[in-house]
Amino acid sequence: MTGAAGFVGQYLVAHLCDSGDEVVETDRSHGGPDVLDADALLALVADAAPEVVFHLAGQADVGRSWTTPAETLRVNVEGTFNVLVAAREAGVSRVVTVTSADVYGAVDPIDLPISESVPLRPVSPYAVSKAAADMVAEQAHLGFGQDVVRARSFNHLGPGQSDRFVCPAIASRIAANELSGDDEVPVGDLTPLRDFSDVRDVVRAYRMLAVDGRAGVAYNVCSGMAVPISDVAEHLVALATRPMRLVPDPELFRPVEVPELCGDSTVLQADTGWEPRSDLSETLADVMADWRTRVSSESQVPPDGD
Repeated sequence: MTGAAGFVGQYLVAHLCDSGDEVVETDRSHGGPDVLDADALLALVADAAPEVVFHLAGQADVGRSWTTPAETLRVNVEGTFNVLVAAREAGVSRVVTVTSADVYGAVDPIDLPISESVPLRPVSPYAVSKAAADMVAEQAHLGFGQDVVRARSFNHLGPGQSDRFVCPAIASRIAANELSGDDEVPVGDLTPLRDFSDVRDVVRAYRMLAVDGRAGVAYNVCSGMAVPISDVAEHLVALATRPMRLVPDPELFRPVEVPELCGDSTVLQADTGWEPRSDLSETLADVMADWRTRVSSESQVPPDGD
């Protein structure tokens, strides 16, 4: 598994191990090869000789992609290409590549909920990098006959997620305010609607796709419900231990925002039997509890030199 030390990677490793699988983890942050190092990847996959490769590594920050578009494209597109080549050379039975629902981008309202047949119209540099990676994976199947399954994941969240993403970002600010006494929670654009899933449901889908997915097929991994980000923000504020209010911060607004992303997971459910188990309100409570612990721990770290 590439990207094994990341937010989703850690949950997937745990789920695979709980399912009795033997997992070989690699992540650049833990000394593993960079996905741009083709030779190192070839050596690693050949040595591990896995049945399945889960490719999760990449540049996952949408906001950062606007300032580092070339880096984002290279890591997500060339990195995916290198992983596929390494798996092909090593005779790996199946590769599960993980992209994003952002590939759908500017969706026409008549196409909601989004099926896998909806045209890809990426808006952000991150989205176009994932769309290109998706096409690289499809070409590997069509051109080389490689067994590749593509997971197009919609928004997912859970404890441990970085505050670069909207839900944990709001939760982290609320937790900080609970300690500081501040009552303003800075937020970006709250008008978009998003399809949220618990990360623990998402990793179950990835393993089920490794077992029962069809080669060459793209699968939406989603809840099938569109929720306004404003509702999520208000739910998190309602969990605060003291009264707070949401305050728009122009610095947190993105250059372009997709109004609504809501997916249709019919194909995933039909082929694997997967269905979401988690309730969004429970997941948000878990996220809030996680950030209280993290912010509290950070506040107790003494300054350098003490």
